[in-house]
Amino acid sequence: MLRDIDQFFLNQQEPAKSCLFYLREHILSFNGNITEAWKYRMPFYCCKGKMFCYLWINKKTKQPYIGIVEGRRLEHPLLVMEKRSRMKTMQLDADADLPLQTIDSILKMALALYE
Repeated sequence: MLRDIDQFFLNQQEPAKSCLFYLREHILSFNGNITEAWKYRMPFYCCKGKMFCYLWINKKTKQPYIGIVEGRRLEHPLLVMEKRSRMKTMQLDADADLPLQTIDSILKMALALYE
């Protein structure tokens, strides 16, 4: 039987599915302190036991995004707060190459908050 978190990834439609699978592995390999958890019926990534970021699909655009839990403490032009009080998101285009340097830069800034 599959875990809920594995089922989440498998249930997504292409091309978002491939994008999310890649992001999952990329985030987990980004830093040895990052672990995966199923919280709020979403795939979350924790750093030293604290919620760090999550992956989700935008309901309107059907495109994946990375949510940064402590996003309000970060400044980056691609991080959007919208109506959230704490988190910011980075919207992605599953049909295009992922901007890995930008993603890594944001992850690195966010990780610095946990050290």
